[in-house]
Amino acid sequence: MMGKRPTSAGEAVPHPLLRHRDGHHARVTYEELFFDLVYVFAVTQLSHELLHNLTATGVIETLIVWFTVWLGWQYTCWVTNWFDPQTPRIRGMLFATMLLALVMASSIPQAFGDRGLVFAGAYVAMQVGRTAFIALQLPAGHPLAPNYRRMLGWTSIAAVFWIAGGLAAPETRALLWLVAVLCEYVSPMFGFALPGMGRSRTQDWTIEGGHLAERCQLFVIVALGETVLASGASLGSAEVWTPAVLLALLSTFIGTLAMWWLYFGTPSRDATAAITRSADPGRIGAYFHYAHAILIVGVIATAVGNDLVLAHPHAAPAVAQLAILLAGPALYLLGSAVYKRVVYGVLPVSHLAGVLMLLALVPVGLTAGTLVLGWLTTGVVLVVSFWDTYRMRGHRPDTRS
Repeated sequence: MMGKRPTSAGEAVPHPLLRHRDGHHARVTYEELFFDLVYVFAVTQLSHELLHNLTATGVIETLIVWFTVWLGWQYTCWVTNWFDPQTPRIRGMLFATMLLALVMASSIPQAFGDRGLVFAGAYVAMQVGRTAFIALQLPAGHPLAPNYRRMLGWTSIAAVFWIAGGLAAPETRALLWLVAVLCEYVSPMFGFALPGMGRSRTQDWTIEGGHLAERCQLFVIVALGETVLASGASLGSAEVWTPAVLLALLSTFIGTLAMWWLYFGTPSRDATAAITRSADPGRIGAYFHYAHAILIVGVIATAVGNDLVLAHPHAAPAVAQLAILLAGPALYLLGSAVYKRVVYGVLPVSHLAGVLMLLALVPVGLTAGTLVLGWLTTGVVLVVSFWDTYRMRGHRPDTRS
């Protein structure tokens, strides 16, 4: 997931696949944007699967699959932060990863059914294959090499659980895949430590802050795009465009707009500075990815809630539907709060107040229709957006150095 900071020794061992660092913002390449198209499809698959399996089991399975999808994108993001996607070998690796991600995304509806092994196999081939490819490209003495060897060890350990889960019954599969997910999420926190191989230090991980911040921002656009697509598809499938349906569309669109505003109200330069000015940029970069994993779960859940509002505007929501209608915005606010805590070093009170306001809507949701609840949740996110904009206009906390 991360590369080791090139020391003077590293600079003495240049490598043709590495990005050229000249002190300027490394731009996101067209290869990376093309790669992200697979994740538009993956996010759509996840939201549709959750919509049609809105149970406790369905939520757990969707979360496991989502964290898997995010891991595949996250590890690829770190590789392209270090290695130049415009070189033929890295471009080829990226497109091979894209194909495997497409197979993985296509199998999401049956990941806990008949295609569990396909899902796991595609994911393992992507994670282990990408990491092994990079490890083989690097000379043994290159500063990046030990980190990628350790990473390869952990992705290989996780692969055992992924494949075993793909062969197991659905109940056991969930447990095994959860262990695999934890292996790949937790191991970076301990520097991919392995016996006989040592461990990496986050202080030694250096990244191009502008590139990483922009990659995360682009994924948020991908996820928010899914909420727009879901709303448009629901409107298109409605037999009659009644006033209630049109009001539902307006509610979901304004809610998506408020979410966009809340996130992109954090200027890109501030997110970049949080990484580049930190004494431990690797750790801050890792926090970025963990925060966005929560934030985008909120977007996916909100897309499901939008489908419910548009499909049944007058219906009183069932308990599971009420939970998803409130959980989507609440998770988004929590993820956004963590993100801004990482960027500014301050946890925004506005976001926590918004979560409490959403919880206060539970009694209302038990009696009101989905349209009313949809407008109320949209109103909460709008209030937080206005609040946050006013606070940021008054003063912006200094980015940590």
